[in-house]
Amino acid sequence: MSDNGPSRVLAIVTNYGVEQDELLVPVRHLRDHGTPVDVAGVSAGEIRTLVGDKDPGDSGTADLALADVDPSAYDLLLIPGGTLNADSLRLDGKAMEIVRAFTSSGRPVAAICHGPWALVETGAVQGKRLTSYASLQTDVRNAGGEWVDEAVVTDDTGGWTLITSRNPGDLKEFLREIDATLTA
Repeated sequence: MSDNGPSRVLAIVTNYGVEQDELLVPVRHLRDHGTPVDVAGVSAGEIRTLVGDKDPGDSGTADLALADVDPSAYDLLLIPGGTLNADSLRLDGKAMEIVRAFTSSGRPVAAICHGPWALVETGAVQGKRLTSYASLQTDVRNAGGEWVDEAVVTDDTGGWTLITSRNPGDLKEFLREIDATLTA
């Protein structure tokens, strides 16, 4: 996608509560395949992940703070889930500015589990077909999106690509679609 070398991916998270595998597995996968990934947290430094929203997970690192992100430097936005992470993220003004910067400029967004809450908050699901953790389906529908129960959904209507999945069990399909989008 990028005209200046490999595509660059930005993941946005809070520093506590992101679902371990929804952040760490995609970041490791992309980096292992040569894709530069920056993780932006509310603050730079340690990210404490959770497993199943309750059990402590492996730690990660925020390379930079959300306030220091230049969204134009990236080709794809990754929004992991975790109920605590997603709920806090959608209340963060800078995070929502980043989401809007991607959707308004036509760059792809990949969101998993509770991650689509950020897209609901910005109004970006209007007219989109997507999936998420099942508890978000009413929020998605109320925001004008079409919610479906599928492992992965890619929707390129409205001038930008949205890739969504339901939960960590869908990571294989989710990563396949991210890879396909980055190499398109």
